[in-house]
Amino acid sequence: MIIAVDGPTASGKGTIAKALALHYDLPFLDTGLLYRAVGYQILQNGGDPDHAPDAAKACEFADSILDDPILRSEEIGGLASRVSVHPQVRAALNRRQVDFAHQIGGALLDGRDIGTVIAPDADVKIFVTAPAPIRAARRHEEMRKYGIDATLSEILADIEARDVRDMSRTDSPLKPAKDALLLDTGDLTIGDAVQAAIALVERKLHKG
Repeated sequence: MIIAVDGPTASGKGTIAKALALHYDLPFLDTGLLYRAVGYQILQNGGDPDHAPDAAKACEFADSILDDPILRSEEIGGLASRVSVHPQVRAALNRRQVDFAHQIGGALLDGRDIGTVIAPDADVKIFVTAPAPIRAARRHEEMRKYGIDATLSEILADIEARDVRDMSRTDSPLKPAKDALLLDTGDLTIGDAVQAAIALVERKLHKG
């Protein structure tokens, strides 16, 4: 079984995806970390995230980067959004994601174009969303826990700018797959959101 969980940043999709992977005992891949790793690598290279050749070169990152907490920072998140507009970057990372999705026994992938590009044949597709101010407040709290200094207004501005970039890029823009199940977490607790996601998966599977 393949489950695709898509949605904008700080929508809760990561938490929901991890919970679903645990519930259904599926291998899990946070595909956003791949793009954050490219963003981090381009910073280390002294490159320009808006310059396609620099971004493509940064795809040659060490796997150990994926475990670095710095990837969760707003700075790296912004760089990830900027490098993701380059077709070369998406092509370099897509094969890794496709192979992971179609491994024997299935998998669960969390990202921004899983149900539309990486695994359009997924058994279940969920698009998680929430209003930008709520997502900004969540990310602000997360950053405080990591000890990263950023104001709520800065985070909201970054999220809104990232939404525009992700939704307006010509290559694989952020949007729900036509057969995706929508889940708005704006008014839900983490526990309620997870239970709602499980209910959506069960409904889809039972419909066949």
